[in-house]
Amino acid sequence: MLPTPGRQESEGKTMDKTAEPVRAETAATEQLLDELRQRIGPQKFNAWFRHGTQVAVEEVGVRISVPNTFVAGWVETHYQSEIAGIAEARLGKKLPVMISVDPELCRHLRRNDLDSQADIVAKTSQGLSRPRRPVAGPSLKYKLEEFVVGDSNRLAYSAAMAVGREGKPPFNPLFVHGPCGVGKTHLLQGICNAVRKRTRGKSFRWRYVTGEHFTNEYICAVRNKSFNEFRLQFRQLDLLAIDDIHFLAAKRSTQEEFLHTFNAIESAGKQIVLASDTHPNMVSNFNPQLMNRFVAGMVVKIDTPDHETRLGILNLRAMKLKLQVPQAVLEYISMHIRGSVRELEGALVKLAAVASLENGPVTMELARSILSEYLARTDSALTLGDIETVVAAYFGISPADIHSSRRTRTVSLARMMAMYLVRKHTTMSFPEIGRAMGKNHSSVVLAVQKLTSALAENAEVTWATPAGPKSRSARDLVDMLAAQFA
Repeated sequence: MLPTPGRQESEGKTMDKTAEPVRAETAATEQLLDELRQRIGPQKFNAWFRHGTQVAVEEVGVRISVPNTFVAGWVETHYQSEIAGIAEARLGKKLPVMISVDPELCRHLRRNDLDSQADIVAKTSQGLSRPRRPVAGPSLKYKLEEFVVGDSNRLAYSAAMAVGREGKPPFNPLFVHGPCGVGKTHLLQGICNAVRKRTRGKSFRWRYVTGEHFTNEYICAVRNKSFNEFRLQFRQLDLLAIDDIHFLAAKRSTQEEFLHTFNAIESAGKQIVLASDTHPNMVSNFNPQLMNRFVAGMVVKIDTPDHETRLGILNLRAMKLKLQVPQAVLEYISMHIRGSVRELEGALVKLAAVASLENGPVTMELARSILSEYLARTDSALTLGDIETVVAAYFGISPADIHSSRRTRTVSLARMMAMYLVRKHTTMSFPEIGRAMGKNHSSVVLAVQKLTSALAENAEVTWATPAGPKSRSARDLVDMLAAQFA
């Protein structure tokens, strides 16, 4: 099959016989490709897997057909291990990744290129200008009608529906924030899909991009000196949706360009939708003018889903995957996995994959056996935000101060305490903590090592309070803070 639903041949065109065996798309292949796209980004995915490359998950392994040896070498060098890891995580077993060169794919691509060039020449000779089409983003798989609504996301969902409906919403921009895997991307893509459906046949221009994608396009514009093309792509949009906007942190020139883009779209009365892992005031190294514009709109938080919402997500996912899972098993997963939606779906997919490989039904015994280790790693409901709240409250500062670049004695000590406690009481890695707190990996490692040494030496730490300097044993302070969320 061609890698995603957006890669089918256009209507009216015939497909090569080499594409026939992959027409029946399997859920495993779709899941592998979706995960690969998320890991390497849409730009790299489109470059190496969208055109001319066929991927299929089979019993014997993952089969990848490419048009030439250059693509084969590149995929093997840069993506083979990534694909093998995704397949193992999704299916619960190791599968070989087999890459082969199919000359038919090369001829097929060449014919398509020739057809496109011939079409352009014909239109030019006839004096026909190329029709202006709405700017479309990448293939979007999420829809608003498939979003499971609960107490943790009801306000965000209502705001997204207001943007997706006919008429101008009473707020601009819409800024959605929350921890990873709670549905921010679903809402942004759902808005774009709703707008695309509502404005079909109209000259409505929209784009959905990630912060990384926007940054990469800006860098290309700088290198190629193609600023006019870049600005035309973004500043004349009717709707701009940017996911992971916090990726622009510390990128001064990119933020400056986005500020002008924001002003151009907003002044034209058009809509902007943004998503981030944290509140705009807690994103460090961000342009103050941009932050002021973000908070001037609708800022809404999505919390981790509650039990009822998690159960609804599992039921919907099982239905989409056509899985026969007893309700008691879904209840079991929902009760024990209280993190992100991706964790819920990953546990369900792993359970279904093992049951399929063993040719048996999904039972409670199988769920307890297969998911025991997984549940042990994800059972804790304690989050980075919980720890930051406790630490900030004790030191009389705000969580935003912990994420800031301030280096006063009090803020530095609070930041070091938060990093140490998150590392000790959650499963987050050093890079994950750094990304969540707006710091780099080495800063987190250094902070944890420094506090570990202070604990080993039973040293005292000192910080400033309104009543004057205060000192306390590092061990007593860590134990006291940890007791607040034990």
